[in-house]
Amino acid sequence: MYDFVSGKIVQSSPAHVVIENNGLGFFINISLNTFTALKEKTEASLFVHENIREDAYNLFGFFESSERDLFRHLISVSGIGPNTARMMLSSLQPEELRTAILTGNVEYLKGIKGIGLKTAQRTIVELKDKLGKEPADQKLFTLANNTVRDEALSALVMLGFPRVAALKVVEKILAQEPDCKVELLVKQALKML
Repeated sequence: MYDFVSGKIVQSSPAHVVIENNGLGFFINISLNTFTALKEKTEASLFVHENIREDAYNLFGFFESSERDLFRHLISVSGIGPNTARMMLSSLQPEELRTAILTGNVEYLKGIKGIGLKTAQRTIVELKDKLGKEPADQKLFTLANNTVRDEALSALVMLGFPRVAALKVVEKILAQEPDCKVELLVKQALKML
């Protein structure tokens, strides 16, 4: 089993990277977080997870080992395969995803493409105890701003903005101004989107 692959980046896109090592090109599926971390780099070392099936042999790469650990937790949940787990890690920062699971924030998880109510609930039930042993950034989801965040997010989505992009902007504003009112939050988010 491979633990990591190091080498020259030959090709990269938001979904995959090809790393050359000793004349071999490794096609590695990556998340958007890893793609962002690799931007403008010519060489890289990625932690990998092998997914071996009857019809395919796939490598999934991660810039940090903590993201790979979270990926492995996610694929242990019934109904979440490697591509869905990669989508989850592309939609949210690993720490945001971990915090959403720890705080039982079903709505936040449902905002990810391909994740329905049952999958979100199952993820929380199956991973809450496993991830509870690891430290998480609780400031992202205070109970006071959950309703404000959800209302502002709903308004932005109804205005036609993509849910994931709107969510990131709303979270950024709430991190700076935790007591922000819904109307002001929507106005500030519109300026940033």
